[in-house]
This record gives sequence, structure tokens and C-alpha cells, in this order.
Amino acid sequence: MKVETGQRRWQALSICLVVAFMTLLDVSIVNVALPSIQEGLHASEGALQWILSGYALTFGLALVPAGRLGDARSRRAVFMWGLAGFTLASAVCGLAPSIEWLIVARLLQGVAGGVLNPQVAGLIQQQFQGADRGKAFGALGATIGIATAVGPLLGGVLIALAGSEEGWRWVFYVNVPVGVIALPLAYKLLPPPIYGEQKGMDPLGVLLLGLGVVAIMLPFLEAQEWEGAAKWALIPVGAVLLAVFTWWERRCKGPLVNFSLFRLRSYALGSLLGLLYFSGFTAIFFIFTVYLQNGLGSSALEAGLAVTPFAVGSAVAAFVGGRLVSRYGRALIVFGLVVVIVGLLGAWLAVELWPGKGVGYATALPLLVAGLGSGLVISPNQTIALSEVPFQEGGTAAGVLQTGQRIGNAVGIAAVGSAFFAAVAGNHGDWGAAFRLGLLVILAFVLAALAVGFYDLKAGHQPAR
Repeated sequence: MKVETGQRRWQALSICLVVAFMTLLDVSIVNVALPSIQEGLHASEGALQWILSGYALTFGLALVPAGRLGDARSRRAVFMWGLAGFTLASAVCGLAPSIEWLIVARLLQGVAGGVLNPQVAGLIQQQFQGADRGKAFGALGATIGIATAVGPLLGGVLIALAGSEEGWRWVFYVNVPVGVIALPLAYKLLPPPIYGEQKGMDPLGVLLLGLGVVAIMLPFLEAQEWEGAAKWALIPVGAVLLAVFTWWERRCKGPLVNFSLFRLRSYALGSLLGLLYFSGFTAIFFIFTVYLQNGLGSSALEAGLAVTPFAVGSAVAAFVGGRLVSRYGRALIVFGLVVVIVGLLGAWLAVELWPGKGVGYATALPLLVAGLGSGLVISPNQTIALSEVPFQEGGTAAGVLQTGQRIGNAVGIAAVGSAFFAAVAGNHGDWGAAFRLGLLVILAFVLAALAVGFYDLKAGHQPAR
């Protein structure tokens, strides 16, 4: 395997991280822009839901096929096509004259984001080895944590500066100059293809996987808007489609996903742990920002500032975790999950004791602690999960891993959101009680992830190399 050395690969990584930050930011930044979009485009609540869920859905659908395409052909070329598409779609979102236009542009933006992200992990697999790989994934983990948590803050700042009616457009415009600058740098710095075998793309596998993922994710993404229980019937349909997909992949000559990867203990347990953890931690920002804005009347900027401690803690700990994972392995992740639980319990207590508008100050320290723990989970888990995966399959493996995280994200927000809003309705508008109940559901997901980590640790899994 050819692995570049020196400063060039770190420069290439910096381009990848900037672009990954931009695509992941768009998952969370739009949350605080929804009132502005509703005012500016006279959008219904159902349409606003599709601005969020449509992006998440198409993002998740593109991950595995795009990872396979990058592995089989050229990660640099796929990365650049994805970046060009994301930049163009962002401009179209900002210019949208109607809500229908914006929804379509968001769907395309999600596809482009899903095309980009597996290439980043695949390029890290290709370019870095040993402790340097842990450092690179540590930087990626910090990027994920910051992008998820800082989105509400940045969105609040942009809307405050540009005005509530049209400020939402700048949430999308900020991506355009970043993309224009990053494109030529990506061509210059990212490595060209280094393997000659041209693999097929398994169109039937792509179709089966796509339909299965849509059937499973859609009921969770539409949990608040799609009334009635009929939507949940899609989940067993999705399970059947994924079972057929698995059957087909084990028999076709050029499978989309190499299922032998799941015989790697590190990859199988890392994927499960990631799914469970993402089901919990991303829902924190959703219910906390809703609690502050709808329950306590805080502004979008104030809500964004309140979750900033989590972002700071996550960024710092992710860099540290990337350097320590080769020494401590899964034990580091288990420790991080325990710290997350301690921080969430502290946030629960803070809301219990100081339920007024100053709750953002009371939760600052607990959220900082939870963020520190989160940084010791995300990047080390990704490093361990991909540590035994051949670099030629790094993009596909990362796509499957991230698809699980996106499904976890959808399931978690639906479960936590349902408990949260049911508690608001059942407690005569007691938003503090609703937030605490939501935290308990989040804690259940994090505890499940901790159980997976303990299981792996007890079995004596070795640190990542």
C-alpha cells in the first residue's frame, strides 16, 4: 500500500475536514433557521419537517454507494464531484423563491453531502497508518462534534446579523465560498487513484439497500408530522428489504458491501456502538434548543450559546482521544461514555434546581463534561471500528458505519422527541419536566452503548494499531 508521508497528507486532511465540517454543519444549523424560513417563505410545519428530514434521508442513502464508488474508482474524483454538487445545491437553497424549491434543493444537498463523507474516512485509511491514523480520526471526530454542536450557534449569529425574515438564506450561502476555494485545493492535494481494478457498482444492491433504508428511516423522520400508526408498518418492510439485500450481497459476484467485514469484531461492535450512541447524543441539541426557545422564550442565538460548552469539550477531547486510542483502545471509549452519563445527569439536576431562563448558565458545566466524554467516544470508536478494514474498502466500510449513525440519529430524535412533546402536553406545558424526561431516554441509549463497550472490553479486544 502506498501511503504518502510528510506535510502534504496533513494538508489534504485539512481540506477533507473543512468540507466534512460544512456538510455535517448543515444537519444542525438549519434547526434554528426554521422560524426564519417559515416567516420568509410562508411554509407549513410539514414542509419545514422535510427541510430537516429530507436532507438526513438523502444523505443517508448516498453514503454506501458513494463509498463503494470511491473505493472502486477514485476517491479524489468522487470527493470533487460531491463538493461541486454540495456547493451548487447550497447556492440554490439560498436563492430559493418558494418552499418547494428549497425542499428539492435540500434533497440534492443531502445527496452531495452523503457522497462526500465516506471519501474522507477512506482517504484517512489510505494516507495514514498507526498512531497517525488515530490522530487523523481524532481530528475528524472533533470536526463531527463541533459541526453538530456549533450549528445552532452559527445559525443564530447569521440570523441575528441578516434579519429574521431573510437571515436563513445566509445559513446556506456561507457554504458557497468555502466550496469554491476547496475545489482546486482538493484537486491539488488529494491523492490520485492508486489501484487499477474497476469493480461494478451492483445496481440491484444499491436499489435494495436504498429502499430498505428509506422504509426504516422515514417513519422516524416523520414521527411528529405523519399522524397515525400506519407509518410504523414500513419498518418490517424495510427489515425484509435489508434481509433480501443481505441475501443478494452474499451471492452476487461484485457486492456493494463485503459482509465479511462484519466478521471483524472491531468493525461489528464499533458499528453497533456508534448506532446506539448517535441515537442519544444528537438528540441532546434538538430537545435543549426547543426547550430554550419554545419553553423559555430564548432567542436562536441564546440557544446556540447554551450548547457551545458541549462543542468545546467535544473538540478538545476528540483531539486527545485520537492520540490515546492506540494506547488504551476500547477502554478509552468506555471511560468516555461514563463521562457522558455523568454530564447528562448533571444537566438533569441543573434543570431540576434552576428551571428559569438562566438554565443555560446552570447547564454549562454539565454539558462541558458531557462534551468531553463525547469526544472520547466518537473518534476513538471510528478509529477502532476501521482499524482492521483493508484500505481498499475503507470508503464502503465508512459508508456503512455512517449509515448506521444516520439511522440511529433518526431513531433517537423520534424517540426522544416523542417523549419530550408528550411530556409537554401531559404536564400542562412544563418544559423543564419534558426536558428531563427526554434526557432519561437519551441516557438509555448511552447506557446501551456502554453495555456494548463493556462487552468488547471484557472479551479482551486489543487497542487500535
